[in-house]
Amino acid sequence: MNRLFRDIRRDPLLWLLVVVPVVFVVERTAPAAHTLHFVLSVLAIVPLAVLLSRATESVASKTGDAVGGLINATLGNLVELVIALAALRAGEYLLVKATLAGVIVTNTLFMLGAAFLIGGLRHHEQTFNSGSARLQAGQLFLATIALLIPSVTGGSDHPQAAEFTKTLSLCLALLLVSTYALGLVFSLRTHRDDFASASHADEHEEAWSMGLALPTLAVVAILVAFTSEVFVASVQAAASSFGMGPAFVGFIIVPLVGGAAEMAAAFSGARKNRLDISVSIALGSATQIALFVAPVLVLASYFMGPAPMDLQFWPAAVGMMLIATVSAQTVTQSGRSAWFSGVLILAVYLVFAITLFLLPARVE
Repeated sequence: MNRLFRDIRRDPLLWLLVVVPVVFVVERTAPAAHTLHFVLSVLAIVPLAVLLSRATESVASKTGDAVGGLINATLGNLVELVIALAALRAGEYLLVKATLAGVIVTNTLFMLGAAFLIGGLRHHEQTFNSGSARLQAGQLFLATIALLIPSVTGGSDHPQAAEFTKTLSLCLALLLVSTYALGLVFSLRTHRDDFASASHADEHEEAWSMGLALPTLAVVAILVAFTSEVFVASVQAAASSFGMGPAFVGFIIVPLVGGAAEMAAAFSGARKNRLDISVSIALGSATQIALFVAPVLVLASYFMGPAPMDLQFWPAAVGMMLIATVSAQTVTQSGRSAWFSGVLILAVYLVFAITLFLLPARVE
């Protein structure tokens, strides 16, 4: 615990932890100040993301980058899951789908591209396990195809089209969850040696003990979940005051804020020439959203939502996810990266972000 307090004193970003209780106080005392809630919740998530990053790096140093990346992706996706569940209960299925698609695109393009750029600016060339990256990119491609099929076949005017789309989505949700579980068995158990990390050139700082890292992960994950609830309740009103449409909010703002913890860990790993954990977090998080979170939300909608949710996305969202997946497959094939690789991926992401920002309010 003394180590944690010492790190907090040394890092100015962690001083923002004082904002965390302020968020909940302001939410209680000024419930109508949505813009203030939005700003404070974003400021609160930043130091929580830093803590989550350091705890994850410490776990990864003991368990390996593959497991560390999986843990970080899982805890990081907790934010998106809470946001999506809150929108699901409210029947905001458009926001749910925009968030899901946005997280996949943001993690695949922005997080991966920024990690390549940050690591490449410090190191001339970096290496990572291309086999692990190909596995995750392949799983992501499968999920994209599964999201494409309902979108292509569900647009009919046939009276039974809606029921067909719901049934198809339910079947695909079960298939995707099963595939994700088998992928974990494959990468973490039966073929674990094939997904070992590439060599690390840099000496990294002394890791936290597991007795400190694991409780920190648990506590920070809970705080992030509660803070994200405030963020969800305020994001739409705050976005309107800033002139942002729902497509931009769901596709860009929510994934960037919700993925702050994962991004902090991914960027830190890239700076320390531990690109395996960066790639594992970026692609692993996107894969987990596509193969696990999205299907779980479909299943949960039968119990929590006003009506069952399907996997029918609007064509532009499917197109962006498909392009993001193909881009990830292309840049990770060689197992090597340089800073300009990151520039190229980030440029694709900026094309999407600019388009969505200028897009009219409705995207359906």
